[in-house]
Amino acid sequence: MPWSEITDMDQKTQFVADYLRQQLSMSEICELHNISRKTGYKLIDRYLKEGPAGLEERSRKPGSHPNQTPEQVVAALLELRRRHASWGAKKLLKVLSGRHPRWDLPGRSTVCDILSRHGLVAKKRQRRHIGHPGKPSSQMLAPNDVWCADFKGQFKTGNGIYCYPLTVTDGFSRYLLGCQGLLSTSVADSKPVFTRLFREFGLPKRIRTDNGVPFATNTLARLSQLSAWWVRLGILPELIEPGKPQQNGRHERMHKTLKAETTRPPAHSLRGQQRKFDHFQKEFNQERPHEGLDMDTPASRYETSSREMPNKLPALQYPDRFELRYVSENGGIRWNKHWVNVSITCVGEYVGLEEIDDGVWNVYFGPLKLGRLLERHMRIEDALGRLKRHNV
Repeated sequence: MPWSEITDMDQKTQFVADYLRQQLSMSEICELHNISRKTGYKLIDRYLKEGPAGLEERSRKPGSHPNQTPEQVVAALLELRRRHASWGAKKLLKVLSGRHPRWDLPGRSTVCDILSRHGLVAKKRQRRHIGHPGKPSSQMLAPNDVWCADFKGQFKTGNGIYCYPLTVTDGFSRYLLGCQGLLSTSVADSKPVFTRLFREFGLPKRIRTDNGVPFATNTLARLSQLSAWWVRLGILPELIEPGKPQQNGRHERMHKTLKAETTRPPAHSLRGQQRKFDHFQKEFNQERPHEGLDMDTPASRYETSSREMPNKLPALQYPDRFELRYVSENGGIRWNKHWVNVSITCVGEYVGLEEIDDGVWNVYFGPLKLGRLLERHMRIEDALGRLKRHNV
């Protein structure tokens, strides 16, 4: 039989019982229970006023403190905030100081705490954190293994119009495939440039870019409309890590020379600037020796790709073991009666799901892995939903 444990409440109850028997004096009872007379009288007083509940342990937290904001100030702040939901602490304090100049008003941070405690501060919506595939690991062993693309920083031409140079190079040969001055970095402006380059030079295996528009977004796998089009063509998008341009160092080094020779000073118009870009491209590819190529020219090392751009986009191919799901107009798929958000950039296409464990599926857009679907989380959410409906 286990030993019984004596709690503080048991000891207090025994003390009161000994007192009520009136067989011993208060001093003797307190000495028997190893407490002071002050504590003994306090326990008896609580018991006589509240009964057994008075013997429960009480919080030692002070009921008030000298720096506590007066109740009338708190009430005035809350009333004013409810009338003007968009007003912040600064505005509330300014108005109250005018209405009650003799009040000792709290600081701005204290007002923010008061509003937050009373539920008058809207919680910020937490954005979904999108991971990054990490440092690119592909090697540039032959022409068209990896193309590098980027926008050289925008600048104004002489007539005040901004120019956004889109540059594309072959990573192996350093061949400058294109340098086009655009009016923006949008997909609508960029896609025709890549279409022209694909028709002229063929398709690469990969295209390495940074994480900015139009190459990447904050959706799954950072897929954008432009990179989704690349995937449909059989080209894998490859992203450098944020804040690490050295991972696309060959392309960045070309940018330094491009900027020095074509933008200082810039041309008067976008058309004139494009002529400077075209002249630089011809000289860079065919005349200028490159130290990284043992003083050969990029044109002597480059050859066009054997993969021609198709006239019609081919359908995405998946292995037979994959489960296919159609991405609807809202960017989601149906999975076991659940709606699962995928990406708005995949609308109208099929994604493939490969089961790698019990209830664990990898989700692919063509050869590109988008993320991972965990069925057990869906079951938990479904069970919680049923529980809430039952409680209601």
